[in-house]
Amino acid sequence: MRRIALKVEYDGADFRGWQLQPNGRTVQEVLEQAIKQATGEHSRIHGSGRTDSGAHAEGQVAHFDTDTNIPNERIRGALNHYLPPDTAVLAACEVGDDFHSRFHAHSKLYRYRVLRSSVRRPLRRRVCLRESRPLEVEPMRECARILRGEHDFASFGMETHRRSSTVRTITISEWEEHGDELHYLVEANGFLYRMVRILVGTMLHVGLGKMDVAEFRRILEARDRNQAGPTKSAHGLTLVKVVYPPGMLDWE
Repeated sequence: MRRIALKVEYDGADFRGWQLQPNGRTVQEVLEQAIKQATGEHSRIHGSGRTDSGAHAEGQVAHFDTDTNIPNERIRGALNHYLPPDTAVLAACEVGDDFHSRFHAHSKLYRYRVLRSSVRRPLRRRVCLRESRPLEVEPMRECARILRGEHDFASFGMETHRRSSTVRTITISEWEEHGDELHYLVEANGFLYRMVRILVGTMLHVGLGKMDVAEFRRILEARDRNQAGPTKSAHGLTLVKVVYPPGMLDWE
């Protein structure tokens, strides 16, 4: 038995998220179908984490076990032959049987794209949240800086298990300007359910002048989801990369 790790890119617009569901197409489903067609085996694939319905990935990491004799260098091509156009394996490598894509992940980096435009832009409607009103970027950047470090992010998450810890450590939190787009980049050792989308929704309230930076800080300290801003749509969100300890994956 071999364990294979994959780096996967997908356009999430037509998926109901990562995890298998009885009532919708998912990334896990199409990957497992491709593995079955390429190897003849029913293999369960495990991702580094779930992405929301409509969210995208440039560097999702997953693993599966197989008895196939397909050489390592041919696994990527074999799976891509059967995958649909909105999903691709970018890299594949054999790992130890104790490797787990979720439990060994050190951190994850996400990007959220906001398009500043008074008119709709059809070519970016599946990958950007459009904001037609003017945004003050510097207060949003100040809020992003406040989030760095270890905090209790209960105000910005929707945890399904009340006993789960809501403390996370953010190492990167910044807004970048790219022409008419704003990109929020955030890396952390873990994220609460819908955390990035709620953070973006709350910081956009600051950018629109609906609250100030001091109020944003109070919301963080309050640990109360009801005080934070709205959950923004998933289509602006992309999982950029998953970080593992050095040397754990050959493609890094």
